Amino acid sequence: MNAFGRLARAVEQAVGSPYATAASILVVVVWAATGPLFGWSDTWQLVINTGTTIVTFLMVFLIQSTQSRDTQALHLKLDELIRVTGPARNRLILAEEAEQTDLDAMRSELQGVARQE
Repeated sequence: MNAFGRLARAVEQAVGSPYATAASILVVVVWAATGPLFGWSDTWQLVINTGTTIVTFLMVFLIQSTQSRDTQALHLKLDELIRVTGPARNRLILAEEAEQTDLDAMRSELQGVARQE
């Protein structure tokens, strides 16, 4: 795994922990508690808005990276199961590369088979 992959996996595990949730709640509580101290100013509001925007922006890319990796691993596992199953349709192994019309045709075909069984 490359450096980005290792970093993404580490951050994914860290931000998915109960500690990260507790820390984010604590940040919001501290921010809200300091409202009267800063007179509910625009700058006080800007701090939380900027912070959450930056975190959200970065998390979108992290989530996409980890989701893409997990989806690819899942497809590989399913492809292997299809490959080793005797009567399976091996053309389904590349289903994620197919056009939507082909996917619709495959779904209809499989639904027809399921109704017959």
